[in-house]
Amino acid sequence: MEYLIEFKEATFTYESGFADPVRALKKIDLQINRGEFLAIIGPNGSGKSTLARHFNGLLVPTTGKVLIRGISTANSDPEKIKEIRKRVGMVFQNPDNQLISSIVEEDVAFGPENLGVPPAEIRRRVNHALSALNIFKYRRESICHLSEGQKQLVAIAGVLAMKPDCIVLDEPTALLDPFGRRQVLESLKKLNREEGIAIVFITHFMSEAVHFKRVAVMDHGAIKRDGPPEDIFNRTALLEAAGLDIPVSAQLAGELKKRGFPVDPGILHAEELVSSLCQLKSKV
Repeated sequence: MEYLIEFKEATFTYESGFADPVRALKKIDLQINRGEFLAIIGPNGSGKSTLARHFNGLLVPTTGKVLIRGISTANSDPEKIKEIRKRVGMVFQNPDNQLISSIVEEDVAFGPENLGVPPAEIRRRVNHALSALNIFKYRRESICHLSEGQKQLVAIAGVLAMKPDCIVLDEPTALLDPFGRRQVLESLKKLNREEGIAIVFITHFMSEAVHFKRVAVMDHGAIKRDGPPEDIFNRTALLEAAGLDIPVSAQLAGELKKRGFPVDPGILHAEELVSSLCQLKSKV
């Protein structure tokens, strides 16, 4: 089976003439198909950002392989690298480092223009990307007048206009307020649901990760576990060993169970906990 993205025992070592080498990734095996909705979590220094930069060849493994639709990211053919970066788009933490133009629609058009897309098709892609992210009304706005959350949506729109199979986002909400984080997360859910685009979302907010269909836990350069959030967030020892918080609703549900309340298993969201408690109350 050919995966959209496949890591095969990929390792990465940072070399420096002034310090000992640092092994940032350790034999990563990871497979991603079209339409995945994956969150990668881990403490600072766990290798998350290094991993993110391997998805489209910004970094290449020291040993092992990363394949994008069977094409190695270590390929020396410029056309192959161009194909990889068309398939996998990157969004980083600070949108100001990724935005090029001063006007929203001009910035979103920048990527397709560099790909040599005809003008009529660029216009169609720009309008589609802005509409998909609910920011079409800002198309002629100056980017400096936007909120940080809106800027991040413009950065995502710029990647979307290049028609990727997958978008990788490295801590894209770290600089945003709660409203901006919700705005970005809801937009990504919509892209995944309606466009079928695979989303790889790197975050340290457990409240965001619980919304994903699949969660991978990184620690000390390795993926410790990969599975549905119901499995991951009920493994208290795993999360504590990695220095990660347990989602508040899951933590509260666990405490209630310890005290003898038969709440539903696998609770991750506040709404699920409230529903379970209401059901208990109706049985009393």
